[in-house]
Amino acid sequence: MLRSCFLSVMLLIALSLLSAGTTADYRQDPEARAMVDRLVAEDGLDRNQLMDWLGQARRQEQVLSLIRRPAEKTLTWGEYRSIFLTERRTRLGHRFLNQHEQAFARAEDVYGVPRAIVAAIIGVETRYGDVMGSIRVLDALATLAFDYPPRSDFFRGQLAEYFRLVHEQDFEVTEPTGSYAGAMGYGQFIPGSYRHYARDFDGDGVVDLMGSPVDAIGSVAHYMARHDWQPGQPVAVPVDEATPSPALLTEGLKPRLTLADYRRAGIDDGTPLASDTPARLLALTVGDQTRYWLTFPNFYAITRYNHSHLYAMAVLALSRTLETDEGKG
Repeated sequence: MLRSCFLSVMLLIALSLLSAGTTADYRQDPEARAMVDRLVAEDGLDRNQLMDWLGQARRQEQVLSLIRRPAEKTLTWGEYRSIFLTERRTRLGHRFLNQHEQAFARAEDVYGVPRAIVAAIIGVETRYGDVMGSIRVLDALATLAFDYPPRSDFFRGQLAEYFRLVHEQDFEVTEPTGSYAGAMGYGQFIPGSYRHYARDFDGDGVVDLMGSPVDAIGSVAHYMARHDWQPGQPVAVPVDEATPSPALLTEGLKPRLTLADYRRAGIDDGTPLASDTPARLLALTVGDQTRYWLTFPNFYAITRYNHSHLYAMAVLALSRTLETDEGKG
């Protein structure tokens, strides 16, 4: 009986450690030490400080579990859409647009990205700041950098960017929290995007994506502009196509065909776009039905924010809902 109780207690302690984060001294990892060497040599960062930061990182099992089953790769469009197109998210979106009307207008004027698209991205990412993530960014990035071989190179780069960001912004290294992939703030910027695309849009001298919705609005708009958003151009249109040729359903997110290819195949996009406009046909499943959309360069621009056509469709759908009555809230 005592042995059984002892084993039960030990099991509970082990499970608690797994959920809270386990100790993993990344300072001993050869790749971590090589990263530190580069940051010292190329950026002039202090070696002792970097090693101290690494020593505070904790391996997070939940991070490894979540990255292996992202919703974008496991859900149909119908299932994915039901998560993001809710009455609550739409209501919060209208309120967010009203609260920050001047910031949205200025961002649209400066960067040429419609306010509804910017608002929809923030809505899909964090429900307008309600859900910005509770995992320490340091832990998420270190776990993926050194314990997730499929994408370790990418996340080592992001961990290095995070250390640069901490140095530049004077964060407490363990303070920022975010997603399982190390994204943070209203718009869920990963550290590299934070450093290169975030903007001090409220003019207070600090680039603050966690505490300033105005900075987030300007930064998301700037990101989209830098990733080739085309002002005034459509994103995607539904088309009637019962049985498209497999050749018209191309792989990858980047358009490989043009409108001329689809028009020759009898697909009517109903737009005034030039025939040489890059385009991609999507097949989306809702219940037991398949529906088709033609997507254009602005759709591809949204996928630069999150590399998923389901994500881009969610942003488009939410933006159209927000456009229906921006005075609500």
